[in-house]
Amino acid sequence: MDDIVLLGSTGSIGTQTLDVCRAHNIRLKALSANGNTKQLERQAREFRPEFVAIADESRYGDLKTRLADTDIKVISGIDGIRELAALKCGRVVNSVVGMVGLLPTLSAIEAGNDIALANKETLVSGGKLVTEAVKRHGVKLLPIDSEHSAIFQCLIGAGENRYSKIILTASGGPFYGKTRSQLENVTREQALRHPNWSMGAKITIDSATLMNKGLELIEAVWLFAARPEQVEIVVQRQSIIHSAVEFEDGAIIAQLGSADMRLPIQLALTYPKRLSCPAKRLSLFDVGELTFGRADEETFTCLAAAKKAITMGGNAPCIVNCANEAAVSLFLRDKIRFLDIGEAVNSALADVNYITDPSLDDILETRAEAEKYVLTKFGE
Repeated sequence: MDDIVLLGSTGSIGTQTLDVCRAHNIRLKALSANGNTKQLERQAREFRPEFVAIADESRYGDLKTRLADTDIKVISGIDGIRELAALKCGRVVNSVVGMVGLLPTLSAIEAGNDIALANKETLVSGGKLVTEAVKRHGVKLLPIDSEHSAIFQCLIGAGENRYSKIILTASGGPFYGKTRSQLENVTREQALRHPNWSMGAKITIDSATLMNKGLELIEAVWLFAARPEQVEIVVQRQSIIHSAVEFEDGAIIAQLGSADMRLPIQLALTYPKRLSCPAKRLSLFDVGELTFGRADEETFTCLAAAKKAITMGGNAPCIVNCANEAAVSLFLRDKIRFLDIGEAVNSALADVNYITDPSLDDILETRAEAEKYVLTKFGE
């Protein structure tokens, strides 16, 4: 198997990707992390990549010292991450958190590398730019998110048969069924208690607000060339059905599995092959029953904002994504309340400059403008 470049190796998806690499002796050509030099050093010593990069340039000296006795090349900053993404390799795994992942994705595509994508903000903020680049350079874009991997798997073998609807499942997060009044005083600790998945802080908060499902809806539109109205969100509390596809004849094909990210990660690394996976096997007898419900967009207004944004098109998805990133950061630092996240996202969508056909520079400017808007209006 060809070696891979792993961006975001110390995060939740990154460490589970390394589990898969251990299981199948997949060689790592390069690793990157945001700022955790201690963990990145441990990973580098175990996997012996040719390169490592640290996004936080202030940590470069520390990482360089830690790996001074090795022949591993150490680089830093966003330019360093982009350099890794452009290395000749079998596949680039992008599990960087946030819109910062857009530029490395474009660098990898332009270098002719296939992408295993866990960074949903890449497609949310720059979906048109990314999908056009994928077509232009003839590379594969393979989803790692469990829901998009499930949709991808349901479409394997469909041939010329067309789907009529994508059924995007959601766990509902820790506050499913709650009213706005019940969410007034939600704490950071409560929002970080996801019922089914173990994830990083940002994506866990996004799950609690249902923004994660809104971002996934936007991502699905780009990944599968869908119209926004073709994507239906269904709450599946057990997180057993990871998503499904309804075809034109009404038949629905779903992908089921345990709540373990190593299965979709591995498929993105080994596709089209399916190999033995370290993920726990699913027992339908143990599951017992599956339940389904509707998402409450009046309570969870982030989801409503994401739906409106993809219908608007242009830079609107970038606005809601970047406003959400800024708002979640404020919430995690106890600067705003839980419900303020949705208010910030909707307010930014209404007020930040809308561009119908944004360039890459426009997208990057939108990011700065949306973040500044939220920090100025809600951060004080």
